[in-house]
Amino acid sequence: MIPYHWQYLPLFLHIVVAFGIAAFMVIASWFIGRHRNSAVKLAAYECGIVAVGDARGRFSVRFYMVAMLFILFDVEAVFMMPWAVIYRRLPQITGSRLFGFWEMVVYLGFVAVGLYYIVRKGILNWSQDKADL
Repeated sequence: MIPYHWQYLPLFLHIVVAFGIAAFMVIASWFIGRHRNSAVKLAAYECGIVAVGDARGRFSVRFYMVAMLFILFDVEAVFMMPWAVIYRRLPQITGSRLFGFWEMVVYLGFVAVGLYYIVRKGILNWSQDKADL
């Protein structure tokens, strides 16, 4: 009978080979693709247009707010999709289809209150630039 630790030998060899191949590729790319920096290579290139100004300029908070709202409503869709798929089987799962329906109505109510708050706060109104949100 093979000792217990020897059963992990194939896994260990797999890990060693994977790290070996990765190390070989990094080292080979270093030797094959020598880097010769020049002024042209180090110059900033943006679609053929010469860069003007500082790249570290400040962005409006609205960009980040819209990104967070996008994630929020994506999560809403992720929660609604499984519910919609199993809606017909809800009586078997919860005992009542109405329970699942009202559960989703409450969830959508919270989302609607959040959307109302967003609209009232003016986050989606890009026509005027506010300093504070």
